[in-house]
Amino acid sequence: MIRQNEVFSIDTRETIIKTGQKLFARFGFNKTTVDEIASAAHIAKSTLYHHFASKEDIFRAVIEREGKTLANRIRDAVEAVDTPQEKLRAYVITRMDHLRELANFYSALRDEYLEHYPFIESVRQRDFEDEMAMFREILSEGLRKGVLNLKDGDVEVTALAVITALKGLEYPWAAETGIADINEHAEVLLRMLFHGILAQET
Repeated sequence: MIRQNEVFSIDTRETIIKTGQKLFARFGFNKTTVDEIASAAHIAKSTLYHHFASKEDIFRAVIEREGKTLANRIRDAVEAVDTPQEKLRAYVITRMDHLRELANFYSALRDEYLEHYPFIESVRQRDFEDEMAMFREILSEGLRKGVLNLKDGDVEVTALAVITALKGLEYPWAAETGIADINEHAEVLLRMLFHGILAQET
């Protein structure tokens, strides 16, 4: 049975995370202070420190939440379609579209000034491993079904190549104003992946 003070504690922690998420997204990690988070959350700073040891701890909770949100959205989009081709398209478009909404997670993946925080590297490594696992799964399915021209040993290097390309495109794509632009760019990338850039022999 959850006691009333435990419910309050859970609600307060949730309020801090949501407030921090908004302020970090608006002003950035460096320019947001603990005082500002406590004030915007309408709690005493001592109450905030009861739940989080530092601003870094709050930021970590925020980006972990946003990372899970992105992963769930990608997984839902991939599972909603059937073929490996559709799954790859769903992955690319969903990641690029929703990454723009999750400003703190995107910042954690991209901004160099955050690199000296140890938990940032763990976030980046986990994101990379999750991407690799998803692409291995999709490419392996395409290999089993005979719809992708891959050998068993090609799956790993192909997954790595596509993810590396996506990483390079994340910043310019995130600056695009609409999902139509992302769709168009994604189609070019996927067309190159599926068909290559050589003219088809007749």
